[in-house]
Formats: sequence, structure tokens, C-alpha cells
Amino acid sequence: MHNHLIGGGFGRRLDSNSIGQAARFAKQVPYPVKLIWTRKEDMTHDQFRPYYYDRVSAGLTQNGAISGWHHRTTGSAVTARWYPEGMQGGLDPDAVEGATQTPYNLPDHLVEFVREEPAAVTTLWWRGVGPTHNVFVVESMIDELAHHAAQDPLAFRKTLAAHQPRALKVLNEVEKQSGWGKSLLPGHGMGVVLHYSFQTWAATVLEVAVEADGQIRLIQAHSAVDCGPVVFPDGIVAQIQGGLIFGLTMALYSEITLKNGRVEQTNFHNYRMMRLNEAPDIQVHLVSDPDAEIGGIGEVGTVAAAPALANALFAATGKRLRRIPFARQMGGGKV
Repeated sequence: MHNHLIGGGFGRRLDSNSIGQAARFAKQVPYPVKLIWTRKEDMTHDQFRPYYYDRVSAGLTQNGAISGWHHRTTGSAVTARWYPEGMQGGLDPDAVEGATQTPYNLPDHLVEFVREEPAAVTTLWWRGVGPTHNVFVVESMIDELAHHAAQDPLAFRKTLAAHQPRALKVLNEVEKQSGWGKSLLPGHGMGVVLHYSFQTWAATVLEVAVEADGQIRLIQAHSAVDCGPVVFPDGIVAQIQGGLIFGLTMALYSEITLKNGRVEQTNFHNYRMMRLNEAPDIQVHLVSDPDAEIGGIGEVGTVAAAPALANALFAATGKRLRRIPFARQMGGGKV
């Protein structure tokens, strides 16, 4: 066996059905075997990210503080299949990561997980694992609460995260760098996200424009990142840039549908990728803490993408989108 390094495996290096298939072929012949799947084979026989359904309710005091929080997520438990020993009394810790621990002061905070497995579909993690799902839910809800309390979304987060000095540091930096609060053209909006994922603190502001026909243009993103000690600054910048583009592609376009038991998407003509001229200008600002634990960075940008876009679209249009992907819901989802 010749083991090859892989770039962009996104889970397949840990859970790969192609290796078993190649081994079964190799046992039947006396010569070396090289197995290559076509993109159609890969897309239609993949292991898919669970479909999650979340219900969140929260209370606000008269001065705008959160008085209680209840988050119930329903979906497949990847851990139960891939690593059963990791299940905690029926709870999949990955399914609630980013929901059980948030940057905010949330009294009476209850998170529940309901396991529901899809029939005949094998599920697997997607880049950013639990936080890409749960941070989208949490940060969308935080934005809705800020709107209900008639407070600025970024200032609202500062108040709720006042006990977290590293959270305030990244929020202050992204506020300054993005020009938060500046006058915007009609149809433009800015959305903010704060999260703690993979032992890294990050705050992202995304500016978008929504055209009259519903087309979404991504203008600019600013991310302030505190991943503890910085070893390779250029690597951090590249990972945040790539992660945001990866996550924004998902939030705008990525959807797998099944019809008569078959996956309908077969290639990039019907499974949309972001194009070069659609990518926003992305500025990454490092606010490192050399005394903190070193954090991860490869999935941090992806985590921020969907909630930043949802919050920016709300700011631009007043329309709150709660289901991913977004482009078709805005009326501008042409491929």
C-alpha cells in the first residue's frame, strides 16, 4: 500500500469507503490497483452532512438582557456511527458543539439533542463540524434578539460577552477595521458574528448588496482573529480567507436533494461553486494572545460564513432567512 497525502479531503481521510473498495478489488488480481471515482460517482455516492432542524426560544428583560435560552436541535448523530464510544448517554457532543458553550452570558441555558436518522442515507461531518451548524443558529438568534430589543447588533454582543475579554478584543478590532456603523448605499447591509470555536476567538463583519432582482453581491469581509500564539501569520490569513469562501459558497448555493432514492446533483453545473468574480474582498486582522492556549484555524472562517451572511442580508433587506442555502430564497439563485 502506498499512502498519499491529501489536500481537501474534508472528512474522507477519516471515513473513506473508497479505500475498502480498492482493497476488495486488489485482493482479486496479482497486479497493483489504482481506483479513481468520477465526480459524478463521488457526488452521488457521498456521505452527506446531516439535515438539522433547530428550534430556539429566548426571553429578554426590560433592559434588553437575555433572561433564558432554550435550544433544541434534531438531526443525525454521526458520532454514533463513526465513534460510538464518543456518545454521552445518547447525546452526540458534536451535534451540540457551538450551542452548549457560547461567548455570551445566557442564564437558564438549556440545550437538547434529538437523534433522528435519515432512511438509507449515511451521514458524515462537514468542514467546521458542529459549530458551522450551531453558530449559524445561535448568531442568527442573537441578531433577532438585538433587533427585538432595538439595540445595535455589535453593541448587543459586547454587552452579552462583557465577561470575556478576548471576545471584546476581537469585537472591538472588527468594529474599527470594518467601519461598523458607517453610512451604506441602499440595498447594502452589514452582518456581524462572534464565536469561540476550536479554541479560537473570532469576530467577522460581512458587507453585502442585494440587487432589485434578488442577486446577492458579497462586497467585503473583515475578520478579527485571536487564536492564541501566532506561529505562521500568512497561514492564518489564508485559512480564514479560504474558509470564508468555502462557507459562503455553502450558504449561498450548496444543496443536495434526492429524488426516487437518488442524488440529483452530479457535477458543478447543478452543484454551484463560488466563482472568482463573486468572492468578496477579505481582510484578516490578527489580535493574538501569546499567553493563551494555541487554537485551531482551519475551520474558523467557515464557521462564521453562514451567520455573517444571514445577518447581513437581514440588515440589507429586513428579510430573515433561517434555512440554508440562501440564494434561491432571495430570488437570485441562478446557476
